[in-house]
Amino acid sequence: MMSIRPVLEIFAPDGFALWPTGSHEPYGSLTLNGRLTAAEVGTAVWLLADCNDVEPESEPAEERGPRPADPLGGFLHGLLTESHPYAPGGLVVTDSATGAVFEPGCCNGLEDWREWLNVTDGSGTAWFGHDPDARAECVGRVVRLTRNAENAENGEGPVIELPVDELRRLLAGVERDLRDFLALAARWAGQQLPEHAAAVTAALARALDLEPAPEPAPELPS
Repeated sequence: MMSIRPVLEIFAPDGFALWPTGSHEPYGSLTLNGRLTAAEVGTAVWLLADCNDVEPESEPAEERGPRPADPLGGFLHGLLTESHPYAPGGLVVTDSATGAVFEPGCCNGLEDWREWLNVTDGSGTAWFGHDPDARAECVGRVVRLTRNAENAENGEGPVIELPVDELRRLLAGVERDLRDFLALAARWAGQQLPEHAAAVTAALARALDLEPAPEPAPELPS
C-alpha cells in the first residue's frame, strides 16, 4: 500500500519562549495534518518563522516595512512579509509492501509540493532536492520515484513505482492534509497570537501554496 505524507524537516526550538512548542529530535520530520497537538502546531509555526527570519529579498523594503522592535513582531517579520516563504521538507512516499521510502533531498521545500503535478499532468518529470538526487518520472502510465537517481541508473537502490491515477489520488489526500493543518493552525494562531492571527494564517497559506481561507477546526488537543 502506498502513502504520501507532507512533512516539515523539524527540530526542537532552543530556548524559544514566545509560544509553547513541542520536543523533537534534530533532523526529524513532522507530518502536517489536522490531528496535531497544540504544541506540535506551535513547533511547525516556530520552524516556518525561524527559517524565514531574515530580511526577505523578494519584496522591496518599502513594501515590507521596518522590522518591529517588539520580540514577537520582530521574529514574525520575515515570515509575514515574504511573498514566497520557505518551508523545509516535502512529500514522503512509503511503499508498505516493500518498505521502500522516497524522501526529498537537501534544500527541497514543501512550498513547492504542487510540482508533483508536473509528473502527472505536466512535463512528466520533477526533481526534489539533491544529495542524493531525488527524482520522479512518468514512464507511460507509471510513475517511478528514485531516492538517488544516479544509483538507480546503475541498477542500485530502491525504486518505487505507482500508477499515475494512484499518484493523483494520493496528491489529493496531501492537499486535504495541508488544508486541515492550515485550519488547525488558524485556530491555534487565534488562541496564541490573536493580534497576528490573520497575518500568520495568510503567511502559512503562502508557505504551503494554499488559499488562505481554512474552515474552522475542532478544539486543539492538549
